[in-house]
Formats: sequence, C-alpha cells, structure tokens
Amino acid sequence: MVGPDGRLPLPWLAPSLADGLRRRAHALLIAGSPGVGLFELGVALAQGLLCEADGASSRPCGHCASCRLVQAHSHPDLIVLLPEALQETLGWDAGKEEEEGGERKKPSREIKVDAVRAAIEFAQTTTARGRAKVVVVHPAERLNPIAANTLLKTLEEPPGAARFVLASGAPDALLPTIRSRCERVPLTTPPAEMAVAWLAERGVRDPAVLLAACGGEPLTALEWQQDGIDARLWERLPGLVSQGESAPFAAWPPARVVQSLQKLCHDTFCVASGSAPRYFPARSVPKGANLPALSAWARNLARIARDVDHPWNAGLLVEALVEDAKNALSAGPARAPDSGGRPVHSAA
Repeated sequence: MVGPDGRLPLPWLAPSLADGLRRRAHALLIAGSPGVGLFELGVALAQGLLCEADGASSRPCGHCASCRLVQAHSHPDLIVLLPEALQETLGWDAGKEEEEGGERKKPSREIKVDAVRAAIEFAQTTTARGRAKVVVVHPAERLNPIAANTLLKTLEEPPGAARFVLASGAPDALLPTIRSRCERVPLTTPPAEMAVAWLAERGVRDPAVLLAACGGEPLTALEWQQDGIDARLWERLPGLVSQGESAPFAAWPPARVVQSLQKLCHDTFCVASGSAPRYFPARSVPKGANLPALSAWARNLARIARDVDHPWNAGLLVEALVEDAKNALSAGPARAPDSGGRPVHSAA
C-alpha cells in the first residue's frame, strides 16, 4: 500500500495500480505472481478506491484519513480475505485461530465459505465513510468450491457500493464464471534493472544472481536472502548436487527444494540443447547431460511437486531428491548406436 510519504514501497507496481484505478468495473482480477507484489497491489488498489484525496490522479495519496486507516488495517469499509495460514505471514491477522477442545487448530490454507458470507454481508451494508465498500480476496484460487460459488452469486448481482479486488497467481484455477465477471489487471515482473536496484538497497549481495534464481521475482529473492540463501550458495548448488551433497538443503522447505531442482533440471536441459540457462549462471550448469535421463528426472520432480504438501519425512525426502539429481546429472551424454545398429544406453 502507499505509505504516509505518498510512495509505493514496490515502485514497479505504479503502472498496474494506475491501470486498475482507471477501471470502472465492480470486480477486478489481478493476475500475477506473489513474488512480484500481488497482495501488495491488491491492497494498494483498495486504498486507492477508498482514498479521500481531491483529484483522482493523486489516489491513493497515503496521508488522508482513509489512507491512514488502511495503513493501520482498520478501515471500516475494507475487508481482506486471506487463508488463516497467510494472515500472520502477510501481516494482516484477522484474529486468533479457532480453538477446539482446548487445542489450537492448524491454520487453514483455504478461504472458507463462512468468511466469504461475512464479506458479502459486509459489502451489502452502507459505507461508513461514503466512498465504497471494498473486499480484497487473496489468493483467489484458494477459495474452496463452496466459497467460490457463494462469491459468484454476489459478483453476478453486486451491491451498488461494493468493489471486489481478487488477486491470483493461478487465475486459470478460478471458476470461468468468476473470471468472466472480473476485469483483468495484469501484473508482470519488473524490469531487471529496477528490481536489482531495489534489492541492492536492501542489502542483497549480487542481486542479479538471486533475482535470476527467483525467476525475476524481487520479493522472492529478498525472502531467500533473509532465509540465508545467497548468490554464492546458489552458484555452488549445481556442483554440490552433482556430488550428492544434501546438506545445503537441510533447512529448506520441501517445496523450495523441489522448485530449485526443477530449475536446475530446466537449465541443464537448456545448456545441453545449446540455449542459455535461465536460473543459474552458465558457468555453474553441468555440461554434456544425458537428455533421456534429464527427462526422467523432470517427470519425477513434477510428480513429487504435485504432492509436496504431503507430510513427508523432510530429511529422507531431500536425500532421495538429491540422489536422483546426482544420478541424472552424472549419467553422461547418450551415445550413438554401435556398428551393429543396436543402441547403446548410458545409465539413467
């Protein structure tokens, strides 16, 4: 959101924010990556819709009473729907987790129907400050099926003062009928120069390396740096994996391990095919890979990625993943058929 100084903390959001505020639709769908500022743009749009500054070009101003209420997470005409599991992470805690039998329940990863019903009831009431009633839903693909259909009914017949801002990193996972009732506001990755400068201001060393590692997503790169993953470790990772070293992954969440190995597999494919790698520096990517072995490795990683939220034994999973990676990277190039016409296969 825009701060009291009138500036966006993520400067690359400005074009998408201006685009969204120009729309007159009752529902907007921001499509982009959380690592670029998906949630931040959603809240900034809500702040702009509620801003009380004179002159549309100055919204959100960051210092009017309405903007300050949004900054304090206490605006009476704004409600933000998040899964319980994201509320604390994003600094928008809706309250204490429910308790059952005296024990704290595991935070839900879904947006439930009760929360949507409460938001719809909120949207139907009179505005407290006279501008609009705004509901932000993030990430919208986390709406469970009942919640999604409940929201759809309101999007079909929205209350007069209500505005809905849906933010999604996977818009194709939404109901087609929800997508059709929203105007899309695209959010793309920022220019590399801007993102590198922003990361450098926050103390990230060799920010270009870490930014590439994160697919151009500066917020993800900053999170990695804060978790102890720096450019030097990233550059060494292919060599360590080729040697079967799993220690660098010891404290990583399983999803991050799988994603990193998928990036290494992708870049090894690229180098083997004569293309430039995307995520790793070219000098660190193994050469002369066996393409069939890489294909098998990629399929296995994709299978595991689908179930990465399963309660695995993390240590054993990482060891198995690194062993598979070592085998794929050490298979060597496939050889041509021998003189008898029989294909000679290298070990996969």
